[in-house]
Amino acid sequence: MRLVAADAGPLHYLVLIGHIDLIPMLFETVYVPSEVQDELSHSEAPPRVRSWIASPPAWVTVVPTSAATQDPVLLRLDRGERAAILLAASLKVDAILMDDRAGVAAAKAKGFAVLGTLGILDAAARRGDVDLAQALDRLRHTSFRRKEELFEALLKRHRDEVAGDK
Repeated sequence: MRLVAADAGPLHYLVLIGHIDLIPMLFETVYVPSEVQDELSHSEAPPRVRSWIASPPAWVTVVPTSAATQDPVLLRLDRGERAAILLAASLKVDAILMDDRAGVAAAKAKGFAVLGTLGILDAAARRGDVDLAQALDRLRHTSFRRKEELFEALLKRHRDEVAGDK
């Protein structure tokens, strides 16, 4: 996947756990709708996240967008998710970076591949770019909503794959 559109969640959490640098290792360009930029810049966002989006790296392209649509499925989503899906459709990107369940379901229903924070960490760990256990431990110390069983299953799968390679 070379080109992706991003919702706020994966960017937010990867900045918080110090692994935002994984994104350009996996993708060439990340298109961020202006609505998502606004979410990441909001006064309630952590200072580290606000600082990151205030001076985004070269691989991030912020695109002025409008989340206006008549699509009833998209109207149920928040502005950032809706804008990411609409932007993805207009740019014909390879995937969308998104965590929110309703947003993921809507994006998949529109035919998009979707990768969330855990999927990004998983892909990077498979390439040897990140220590998955350490990254998940850092993620546990954020507001990331998860089921612990999902973290454990992901770790087990990686341990099993490593053991199978030997």
